[in-house]
Amino acid sequence: MDQTKQEEEYGYDLFPERKNGNNKQQSFMSGLLTFNCKCRVMLQFAMETSPYAKLLLSAMKSSGCKVLKDRHFSCEDCDGSVSGGFDATSSQIVLCQNNIHQQSHMNRVVTHELIHAFDHCRAHVDWFNNLRHLACSEIRAANLSGDCSFSTEVARLNFGLKKHHQECVRDRALRSILAVRKVNREEAEKIVDDVFDTCFNDHAPFGRIPHSKRDAKFAQSDYESRDRYYANL
Repeated sequence: MDQTKQEEEYGYDLFPERKNGNNKQQSFMSGLLTFNCKCRVMLQFAMETSPYAKLLLSAMKSSGCKVLKDRHFSCEDCDGSVSGGFDATSSQIVLCQNNIHQQSHMNRVVTHELIHAFDHCRAHVDWFNNLRHLACSEIRAANLSGDCSFSTEVARLNFGLKKHHQECVRDRALRSILAVRKVNREEAEKIVDDVFDTCFNDHAPFGRIPHSKRDAKFAQSDYESRDRYYANL
């Protein structure tokens, strides 16, 4: 496919350091730059302390897709409208170092993109040719990453009562699809509606919707003890 067309149709124009296949390693000098250094420090902290990330990293390893920090994550400058992305061509998570400035934000972005990586590992998602697959993973990522938690929504000044969580998940999945695919809103809404119930109720590997860090810690504990439980049956 023509490189320019690929960038426009699949959202690569949002990640300029990915253009022209330029997925370069960060040099020692670039690592000294403030944004890049801070990004990598926050990434390390997220991987070591976030129960969301720790559960996903464990689940990926159990599925035969061990995640290596230096291989599978890249801190890069991005378009101002995005915080991260999953590059299926390289199985690499992009963290937008110019747009992520707080640890809580980094934790959510890492979790969101690890859910995409987990889906890529377990479900062989056809990211480029099947919009239903893309929509399903975006629904799962919005639902399970904390993107739509009560505290996060309050910080955005978004308030709601009945089914607010579902509406937030639907809206964020729709926005993600429109950001990376050249489809009209009506078509994207129909695709999200078609797969919403099935994908919203797919809570793997958490086993539940982790509405808070406390929920995520319980889910992590349950996941880590699953083998001991089945061994005693």
